[in-house]
Amino acid sequence: MEARTEISSLGEFGLIKRINQGIKTKLPETIKGIGDDAAVIDLDAQFGLLSSDMLLEGVHFDLTFFPLKHLGYKAIAVNVSDIAAMNGIPQQVTVNLALSNRFSVEAIDELYEGIKAACTDYNVDLVGGDTSSSRSGLLISVSVFGKVKKDLITYRNTAKPNDILCVTGDLGGAYLGLQLLEREKQVFLANPNMQPELEGKDYVIQRQLRPEARMDVVYELAEAGVLPTAMIDVSDGLASDLLHLCAQSGVGAIVFEERLPIDDHTFLAATELKISPITAALNGGEDYELLFTIPQDSYELIKNNPKISVIGYVTDNKEEIALHTKGDNRVPITAQGWS
Repeated sequence: MEARTEISSLGEFGLIKRINQGIKTKLPETIKGIGDDAAVIDLDAQFGLLSSDMLLEGVHFDLTFFPLKHLGYKAIAVNVSDIAAMNGIPQQVTVNLALSNRFSVEAIDELYEGIKAACTDYNVDLVGGDTSSSRSGLLISVSVFGKVKKDLITYRNTAKPNDILCVTGDLGGAYLGLQLLEREKQVFLANPNMQPELEGKDYVIQRQLRPEARMDVVYELAEAGVLPTAMIDVSDGLASDLLHLCAQSGVGAIVFEERLPIDDHTFLAATELKISPITAALNGGEDYELLFTIPQDSYELIKNNPKISVIGYVTDNKEEIALHTKGDNRVPITAQGWS
């Protein structure tokens, strides 16, 4: 009898690595396959970018507290974020839905209101998809196609020692928004007459329910004449995504705790939930910010941009990816990803 290996023994990153070992691309147009935020295809004058994501009910979202309109918006935004991470411009999306009979026509209209709003915001066309029945709730799968000039593409595996490490926006809010929503759900289940206590929590709730892809920063970097040496979007959490970037680039990194951008609303929510805001910022995930490296001589061009924080630097010691704490200690950065 053949031995059975549990997927949990590999974890998400181990599983992706195992799948990739058996994949060989054959077509000369396929420039980059598995291993970055998007696949890269040679279109002669430019590179094409192709990425895909799934959102599953009960895994990625809970319809107890997730409005369908926001869910539709998020489904597009998280895919556009992958194109942004390649320094590209998104152009077309396809949307696949699997639906159970719990959903009415009006519910699907609501979902597509969000999808169409995101397509308008990111200037992409919805060009097709597939629909199917489902026995286990709602599944949304989105594919996105974009383009980038060949001399502007940014990969994960090209960070250089002495580069400056930057991140857009702020971190940890989406995770804490989810914790607050989960808490209020449990209160509601225990007593449906209780009103949710979410006053003043709008910022972190929105970070979870309606994240924004940072195309604005992609355009601003181009206007400033800054080309990142490497880039990845922060979907799994800063720690996980920094480890990806460092592993693929063969470098190490030092992140300064005091430089992690954490919004005041996130601090307050963390305090209320008795969660370390630093832990939320490092490991929370779903912020969909951009983590990128730039050469030192580009610092002057980004230092006054309020959307960008310098959080550390890249080293040539790939054995050390560490958080430099306020107490002047260095703690190894670790992350497990989905298991």
